[in-house]
Amino acid sequence: MNKLILTLSLCFSFIVLAQAQDNVIKTPQGISIKVVTNNQGNKIKLNDVITFDIVQKTDKDSVLFSSYKLGHPIKMQVRPSQNVGDLMDVFTRLAAKDSACVAIPSDSIFKGQESRRPTFLPKGCSVLVNLKVAKVQTQEEAINEIKTEETTAANKYIADNKLPLKTTPSGLKYLITQPSVKRKALAGDTLLVNYVGRTTNGKVFDSSIKTEAEKAGLNQPGRNYEPLQVVVGTGAVIKGWDEGLLLLNEGAKAKFVIPSNLAYGQSGAGADIPPYSTLIFDVEIVKIKPTKHTPAAPPAKKALPQKKKKPTSK
Repeated sequence: MNKLILTLSLCFSFIVLAQAQDNVIKTPQGISIKVVTNNQGNKIKLNDVITFDIVQKTDKDSVLFSSYKLGHPIKMQVRPSQNVGDLMDVFTRLAAKDSACVAIPSDSIFKGQESRRPTFLPKGCSVLVNLKVAKVQTQEEAINEIKTEETTAANKYIADNKLPLKTTPSGLKYLITQPSVKRKALAGDTLLVNYVGRTTNGKVFDSSIKTEAEKAGLNQPGRNYEPLQVVVGTGAVIKGWDEGLLLLNEGAKAKFVIPSNLAYGQSGAGADIPPYSTLIFDVEIVKIKPTKHTPAAPPAKKALPQKKKKPTSK
């Protein structure tokens, strides 16, 4: 940690004197870039996925953000720059394992949007950034790595909890923990469902049950804790729910292990559900409100084949 503080101190001190340095890159947007560790590998390209550590400070040395304090590096895809503050024009000047010190004029960041400028970044000041690029991947390499990590995490959860799951052709894994002989759910029915949702690391991200939400420390002010109303089989919920609920009868309870392609996929859902996350749900169908289902037409009767007549010989 002391080594990191020393490195940052030297880096930020250097940026303050950037104008006096010949080997500092100055971009047309006014960004000053000093590549501290310059590797000879290929430069980062648009659409590459990069893993990096970052520390952002004011020029008064107040920390705005630190991936070290966050506990893990940042992973993101390099896109065309939308604002000088997004650092996209900086990343494309770096390679894997490069370290850089960057100074971004706050006036460039808030150009045309002064109403969004915070008081701790007054006019004329700069945002100072220290970057360390750990890894550069193509989009395909990054997706394959994330999918492998997802599968590993899901398998570990299943093994650790000794779950005797069944698997459907789509990849949904499920276990009926409380069977029921009542009416089975049909597509179009309205179901009242109680649930607890978890990630594979055991973190509860949502629940319709107040005691479970409180136990998990969820902050959901103003929420009415009651069964969720779902019209099943209509795409109103994630695919894993649509498929899984149709396996259950009224009063049944089950555990779903839903892979990301049947959940929120590459988009994720908020801070608690990252992209490519397998989700765990404990569900209970409290009640089924049937809809009118058109009875299936009886199969058409096949005509019996006519017995062929033997040809008569002359």
